[in-house]
Amino acid sequence: MPSGETLLDHGIPHEVAMEVIQFARERDLHVQAYRDDNLIVERDRPEAHQYSEHAEMPIHVVEDLDKAMGATTPKLVIVAPSLALEKLLPEVRRRWQGMLNAATSMPTYLEFTSGETDKATALQFVCERMEISREQTAAVGDGRNDASMIAWAGLGVAIEGSPPEVQAAADRTIPGPGRGGIKQLADLLVRS
Repeated sequence: MPSGETLLDHGIPHEVAMEVIQFARERDLHVQAYRDDNLIVERDRPEAHQYSEHAEMPIHVVEDLDKAMGATTPKLVIVAPSLALEKLLPEVRRRWQGMLNAATSMPTYLEFTSGETDKATALQFVCERMEISREQTAAVGDGRNDASMIAWAGLGVAIEGSPPEVQAAADRTIPGPGRGGIKQLADLLVRS
């Protein structure tokens, strides 16, 4: 909101966040958390810089994430090669089923959010607040973290080449950037 008021906050509880952090530490994986919209890490690693440059967020190195995080953190991100994350994804989903949502947002980012929230929950919250019906919404994405939002929306659109679970959630698929997808999306929205 323009006023800066927080409307919805379903962060990961500290003790669960520390389980994920310990999981990453045991595997020497880069993991990062957030506090007050700041990206916090324990080690200044290349993976932190990769994410920092992409997200255009400065890195804040802290001595210990356990002490630096608050009672909750909005999300945790493990940054690692895509093959490593593909292998980890089923394991982390089983391990924290019902407590956390785990999905790749980019091939090298494995994001964890509270089990109470995901992009579909956020879209539904905004729609209820603005009195917009589900049927009047459209959602587009290409990451696993987009699948629930795409499935919930009145018109769900996946980008070609998205993971199978994203495409399965969608009503339609469009080409990616530079291949006419935006025009196809605009045509779909105008006809709706």
